[in-house]
Amino acid sequence: MTKNTLFLTLPLPPSINKQYATVNGRRVLSATGRCYKQTIGQFVMTTLAAHSSQGRAFLHAAHDHYLSLTIHFYFSTLLRRDLDGGLKIAQDALCEAMRLNDNRILELHLYKSFDRDHPRLECALTLTTPHRPSRRTRSAAPVSPPLR
Repeated sequence: MTKNTLFLTLPLPPSINKQYATVNGRRVLSATGRCYKQTIGQFVMTTLAAHSSQGRAFLHAAHDHYLSLTIHFYFSTLLRRDLDGGLKIAQDALCEAMRLNDNRILELHLYKSFDRDHPRLECALTLTTPHRPSRRTRSAAPVSPPLR
């Protein structure tokens, strides 16, 4: 942990097929999905508490900043899971644990790697600021002629 970044190694989220269930025609988070979010929430809060003052400072700053989220998925095989299948539940679990709205995340960086013996999710949540386009970027867009 640094003052601007929280680094975590977490268990892989359940597959997308195990994250949701259909109840009375509605898609809802399954018991497996709820259990995963609860486990991640406890882990995040334990990690922040272990770094006491630095953890509190990061948590406080995260409520006043935008965030960048980098996730490295390490799967036991590269072809059985999609890269984005665990993104939403992992992002929600991290943000809910810190009582943050995940709309504060402005950047996502996803990576898929192979580790047969130690499948896991490694992530970094970093304080950031919004990128603003320069005047040159905005005026450089081509203008299409009107349609007739």
